Amino acid sequence: MQCSSFIATSIDGFIAKTDGSLDWLDAANATVPEGEDCGYAQYMAGIDVILMGRKTFETVLGFGAWPYDKPVYVVSRQWSALPAAAPATAQLWKDSLPALSTHLAANGVRAAYVDGGQLIQSFINARLLDEITITRIPVLLGSGLPLFGPLADDCNTVAAQHLQTRSYDFGFVQSDYRLEYVAAGE
Repeated sequence: MQCSSFIATSIDGFIAKTDGSLDWLDAANATVPEGEDCGYAQYMAGIDVILMGRKTFETVLGFGAWPYDKPVYVVSRQWSALPAAAPATAQLWKDSLPALSTHLAANGVRAAYVDGGQLIQSFINARLLDEITITRIPVLLGSGLPLFGPLADDCNTVAAQHLQTRSYDFGFVQSDYRLEYVAAGE
């Protein structure tokens, strides 16, 4: 099973302001010409299931209408159940990420979209994220929630093989990478 992510960051590497706000991203998206989705629809066409962290799930619930028509697994060890506002396509996952990967593969899932900064970091530390598409938005936040964090002790390097980069006239720059994990001592 392939696990990948499609995410936007400020050019200084933040996915949200310190308080979790995405107003900077909303402002940037307002500059995108109508009908341009920067490859998102094509990416989502190849996805079978969405894996989402709790905080990201709460943020998406706040958008109003639920934007996804695919099954969603909300990864959280804190929740005992999903909130009442959760869509019928969502279910809670409380077990480990390797167990989730095994469960999904056993149920015929070929491609999973990993969404949420902390969950992306956890998938990297579990060596389960295969590819990532990062769209850099032309804004500096100065501080906020970073896309990347410390690596697990048993993984001192993650090599990112560059696949391609696209630039858009409205200032977005998007790069695709395949991740390769190097264990400590290799």
